[in-house]
Amino acid sequence: MNYISEAILNYITSIYGNDLTNTYKELINQEPAQFIRVNLARITEQELCSALKRRYDIECDRISNYSNIFKVKDKNNLLGKTLEHILGYYYIQSFSSFIPPLVLNPGEADIVLDLCAAPGSKTTELSEIMNNKGTIVANEIQLNRLKSLVHNIDRMNQMNAGVTHSKGEQLNTIYADYFDKILVDAPCSGLGIVQKKIEVNDWWTLERVRHLSELQLKLLVSAIKILKIGGEVVYSTCTLTVEENELIIDKILKKYPVEVVDFGIQIPSKDGITFYNNQTLNPSLAKAKRILPWEVDSDGFFIIKLMKTGETDSPYKKDLRVRDVKLLEYDHKKIKNYLKNIQDDFEIEELVLAQFKYIIKNNDIFFIDKNWFDPNPGLFERIGTRFGTINKDDKIILNSLAVQVLSNHITKNLFEIKNPQELKSYLEGGTIKTTSTQRGQCVVKYEYYTLGTGVFTSAGLKSQFPRAFRTQEISLAK
Repeated sequence: MNYISEAILNYITSIYGNDLTNTYKELINQEPAQFIRVNLARITEQELCSALKRRYDIECDRISNYSNIFKVKDKNNLLGKTLEHILGYYYIQSFSSFIPPLVLNPGEADIVLDLCAAPGSKTTELSEIMNNKGTIVANEIQLNRLKSLVHNIDRMNQMNAGVTHSKGEQLNTIYADYFDKILVDAPCSGLGIVQKKIEVNDWWTLERVRHLSELQLKLLVSAIKILKIGGEVVYSTCTLTVEENELIIDKILKKYPVEVVDFGIQIPSKDGITFYNNQTLNPSLAKAKRILPWEVDSDGFFIIKLMKTGETDSPYKKDLRVRDVKLLEYDHKKIKNYLKNIQDDFEIEELVLAQFKYIIKNNDIFFIDKNWFDPNPGLFERIGTRFGTINKDDKIILNSLAVQVLSNHITKNLFEIKNPQELKSYLEGGTIKTTSTQRGQCVVKYEYYTLGTGVFTSAGLKSQFPRAFRTQEISLAK
């Protein structure tokens, strides 16, 4: 039985009373429900749910009012180990955490910032909402979390995100009145996720909450300063404290030109708190939504949407010393010759490759949606995803990630894996023995899945499945 610290219990009781505190304690000792978001750009709901049931005996139950969200029953604990997961056909996340990107609801033409982006659940969801087009800046300060952010952007084949490694509260020294939409899913004390992260007990104190609230306020102030007038910011946390939620927004409303925006969500929720510790807060805080974990069988969340209504002080803009990075159109002379051999080898139409911009970094080439733009590309750790590598013959070797993105447009040099043994060998980076007379690089498929690339050698087909994906355990149960 999980133990809940006295500090947490006292706090929950002070807001919700004894009855709901007991409900909270009961919830903590239940197995958390699991949910997935289907990547509809890669697979249909029916195809995915059928494959998960057939291969792994994972059952999918649709969540009403949401087209691509399913609650799953995974009795064999395989949800994070499936072939479909590593190929980015779905993302595992709590039901509640789906909601903030939906509330922000960016369009393809919006310039969007995910201020605290790792590990990438909301960044990749924002990208899907935008149909993989336009501009997302995904920022993460913690270096050890950047890797997971990039990994998930790659895995989900997101083509409109650039990754920065900056302090979110200092981005207003780089941008001003720039973004159309900003998501501030702030680091928090986690009282809404104790059910799956019981270690919150080990460090939760009101003093820690107050320390976090200082950072949260700075992050939100920075977001407001770099938001365009008329632009919108969604602030969210996975905690239940008032100090990290309503009190933050109350301070913002007193000092900055923003107003709270009404929004609806198809999930049980309570209005924001407007009276706390004998203090009356701004009445518009009632438009916020509090998702209580015991009401949704998922994480607790706080969500509020703000619109910027006036100018903010222009911050000091630092003298940026950044790398020289250029985004090249597909017909730029420096990239056009490289793309020619790809067009010929895989019969990809020129119009398809024209949908992207390209970045050459040493011998590596990356690509991203053609409409992605940022005035400071040299600030980014990564822009887009890998397209290929320039070899010693000055030709592109196509990357497996690029093949996954372009799979619907490739009609030549295809190799079909015939059985689970060959599949296992390919996923592990091995060589598949074959009598094929094909030569050079090819696209590797299994059933209706595009896995990546391979190259024919004298020993057979050598896998070029990404090394970053080989380190994960992949179950080929059925």
